[in-house]
Amino acid sequence: MASHVLLLIELYFEEAFVISWTDIQTPVFLQGDRQIAYRDPAGFYQDGLFRVFHTQVHREEDGRCFLFTAVTQSEDLINWTEPNLLTPKDQVLNYSSPGNVIRYGEEWLLCLQTYPTPNNEPTGDKTARVFVMRSSDLENWSEPEVLLVKGDDVLREEMGRMIDPYLIEDKDEPGKWWCLYKQNGASISFSYDLKSWTYYGRVEAGENVCVLVERDEYVLFHSPKNGVGVKRTKDFQTWTDDGLVTLGQKGWPWAVGRLTAGHVLDLRDEFGKYVMFFHGSNAEGTQERETHGHASLALAWSDDLVVWNWPK
Repeated sequence: MASHVLLLIELYFEEAFVISWTDIQTPVFLQGDRQIAYRDPAGFYQDGLFRVFHTQVHREEDGRCFLFTAVTQSEDLINWTEPNLLTPKDQVLNYSSPGNVIRYGEEWLLCLQTYPTPNNEPTGDKTARVFVMRSSDLENWSEPEVLLVKGDDVLREEMGRMIDPYLIEDKDEPGKWWCLYKQNGASISFSYDLKSWTYYGRVEAGENVCVLVERDEYVLFHSPKNGVGVKRTKDFQTWTDDGLVTLGQKGWPWAVGRLTAGHVLDLRDEFGKYVMFFHGSNAEGTQERETHGHASLALAWSDDLVVWNWPK
C-alpha cells in the first residue's frame, strides 16, 4: 500500500511539472503599451513555479514615469498572474532591473538597482546603485540594502553610476560570490560574505548581464545595442565572443525596435531545456524614450544555447 501511494505521488509530480512546449502559442507573456512597459526580466524556477521578476514602467497622465520591481508567476509558461509590485513609487529611487535570485544561508536574495529620475529624466542619473532584497518565502521582501561592490573603503557617493547587478557563486570555490554590474562595460567584484567586496576588473560588454556555468566555463549573456550577446570565460579574465542572438525579431513588430535583456535559466534537469526570458520594444517605444513604453516580456528555449526555439 505504501509503495502504491509513493508511486501515485511520483506520477503526480511528474505530470504537474511537465511543460508542453507546443502548447505555448506566443512568445509574449506580458504585453506592454504606452502606459505600462515591461522590461528587464529575471527568471526563477522553484518547486513547480516560474517567477519572472521584472521592471515595470508606469507613465502618468502628466508624462512622469515611475519604475517598479514587480513579479509575475506561472506553472506552465502559458498562464501568468497579474504582476505584483514589490517596490514603492518614488522617482528618487525607481527600484528596477532585477538581476537574479540566489539562495544564501536561510534566505533568498534578489539583486536589483535604483534608477533615479527625480526630474523625470529619460535615463537614471549618476546616483544609480545596486542593491539586494531578502526573503524567507519568495513572497515577502525586505527593504533594499546597498551593495558596496567597489570595496568598504569607497564611499557610496564615490562609487559611480552602476546598474544591472547579477550574483553568481564561483564554479570552483564554494562560498566565493561574484557580482557583475554595468559600469565601464561589465564590472566585476567578489565577496565571501556578500557584505565586504573586492573590485576585480571589467569586461567589454553591454547591460543586463546574466551568467551560467556550462561545463568548465562561465557563459555570459549581455545586451549590446541590439540582441543578446554571448561571451565565455573560465576565470573572468580571458574572454571569447560567442555570437549574437536575435531570435525571431525580424518577424516581431513588438520587438522590431530593440530586442534585449536576455536572462537564461538552465532548466535541463527539470525540463531538458534552457529558457530565455527577454524584452522587446516596438519602433514607437524606442523612438520616444529609450527606457520607457511599448516594451513586452517574452520567452524562448534551447537544448544547447545555440539553436533557439519559440512559438512560430
